[in-house]
Amino acid sequence: MSLRTKLKHLIGIFPTTTRHFSYNLHRRPHPPPKPDPYSLLKEDPVQVISDFWVKSFSQTQKPFQNLSGFLAKLDLWVLAYQRACAHATGSFPPKNVIPSHTLSSIRSLRDAVLRNQFQWNCKLQQLVRGPNDKPVTLLSKRKLHSILTSATPPFQDRVVQEVMLMILEPVFEARFSAKSHAFRPGLEVAEKRHKRVEDKGKNVGSRRRKKGQTRKRILNDNEPKPDPYWLRTFFDFAPEEAAKVPDYGYCGILSPLLMNVCLDEFDHMMENKIVEFFRPSEFDSIWKYSMNDGCHNPSWPEFVPSSGKIKTRKMDYIRFAGHILIGIRGPREEAVGIRKDIIEYCDKKFGIRLDNSKIVIEHITRGIQFLDHIICRRVIHPTLRYTSSGGNIVSEKGVGTLLSVTASLQQCIRQFRRIALLKGDKDPEPLPCNPMLYSGQAHTNAQMNKLLETMADWYKYADNRKKIVGFCAYVVRSSLAKLYAARYRLKSRSKVYKIAARDLSRPLRESSNNSAPEYSDLLRMGLVDVIEGVQFSHMSLIPSCDYTPFPRNWVPDHEKLLREYIKLQDAKFFCELNRSVKQQGLCLPQDKISEIVWDYKVLGVLSDRFRNDKETENTS
Repeated sequence: MSLRTKLKHLIGIFPTTTRHFSYNLHRRPHPPPKPDPYSLLKEDPVQVISDFWVKSFSQTQKPFQNLSGFLAKLDLWVLAYQRACAHATGSFPPKNVIPSHTLSSIRSLRDAVLRNQFQWNCKLQQLVRGPNDKPVTLLSKRKLHSILTSATPPFQDRVVQEVMLMILEPVFEARFSAKSHAFRPGLEVAEKRHKRVEDKGKNVGSRRRKKGQTRKRILNDNEPKPDPYWLRTFFDFAPEEAAKVPDYGYCGILSPLLMNVCLDEFDHMMENKIVEFFRPSEFDSIWKYSMNDGCHNPSWPEFVPSSGKIKTRKMDYIRFAGHILIGIRGPREEAVGIRKDIIEYCDKKFGIRLDNSKIVIEHITRGIQFLDHIICRRVIHPTLRYTSSGGNIVSEKGVGTLLSVTASLQQCIRQFRRIALLKGDKDPEPLPCNPMLYSGQAHTNAQMNKLLETMADWYKYADNRKKIVGFCAYVVRSSLAKLYAARYRLKSRSKVYKIAARDLSRPLRESSNNSAPEYSDLLRMGLVDVIEGVQFSHMSLIPSCDYTPFPRNWVPDHEKLLREYIKLQDAKFFCELNRSVKQQGLCLPQDKISEIVWDYKVLGVLSDRFRNDKETENTS
């Protein structure tokens, strides 16, 4: 009997059983329906992050045991995707515009991170692709090979980094030392974070160009617009300490935060050394009893002893990224001892062996360059006038020291040479601003005015602010004059100044186009923009140095706001504040000033009648 005959025989004997068996084989269990990803978005991510910042600053002494709850919130992942899209395309997509399949991909990425299945720099199997990325299956072999060999990380790495930054930053910011000032919110210097705009050759048109013709770049539909010229130029002025942003492996935007986390222990060690080093002296004129004496104003001369044991010993410290500045008020031997302790600490904690050339000791009178400013001490001899016991006015020469912060002119010249606006060392000569060759006069002047305003703010606390900003304005104005002379065929800067005035505010046009309408007519019709004059064309228009002293325990505005909000959340403090308002009432400053002026005008002295009236009203 063959095998087929035996199978037919079995089917004939057990027809019902075989039918049920075949039915169960073909019936596969259906997977449970996936929930709508939009239904999982239940919270406002900005509110979640804000509450987390408040919680972090209110519990600085209590560590967080587990942060996986915040990592599991899908709303934070959607916000991270929006931020990553804004970085890649230049536009922030609203939440309701994100398609459902993208939300599902974001959810899959979150699950992979929570299950420890996520791999950094995985370019072939991306769970979340960028808005401009194509699927791997649609790419050619050449394009795929260029993606695999490029140093650009995949889009999903940026999303994961954004989520981790939103969660980790409030935890560490509440615990960082106040002595660190780099890559932290509210504690950046004027140049902010240094970024570079890359000009990729793939976006350049493929048409042939003539010799000498400038090649114009055509942006793709979803490609972000590059930074304006004035901003890129100012970023090129970044000092040596801020010219390089940390970038460690696959950490990406987390690198600056991780650098501050690693160096925070060093900051706290230096804070302890500051307390140990302080030795006050009652015979000194400043810091007689404590480090927080409010009698010292660094903007005014200090009449202090030049040396000896009666001088107060004090140390201060500041860190910007990996660069530190230590100020010691004491002998050189103590400075050498501090340097030895720092070298030993770095060798023991970080495994970094520093030699003496890395930590240079300079006297304050020789000047110390930090963030393109030279910090030095000037000795002045002011005339002191006072009345003696006999009633005679005595004039004597005193000796005082003044802390001076001066902008480095040589460093400014080097930066201008680097961006090709200046040439030469001893007698620098301005060069034409070629990147603005095809821009109109109004747009060019506006761009340069923004650059000059930002540079004037950068040198706000420099003693030679007028000089350095005047030099920058001269370079910019001369560069534009050379540019306009080439564009409008005027041959020299003098002809440009003769037509457009010293501040280049008058319109220029080509001499060959005499039939063009007047600028005033075009301006009245709204066909042209208003031409702003280049700022700081005269020395009297340049603002002076800001000598306003910094407060002792200065904190950023956002930290101030957080601490005040946390204080108002306290029920006891709020009840006391509410009671004081009910008992004393609210008085506007304008009303109080009007009362004082009226009393002095009528009575000649300050009267208490308003206070008595209020007390009578409260008792009644």
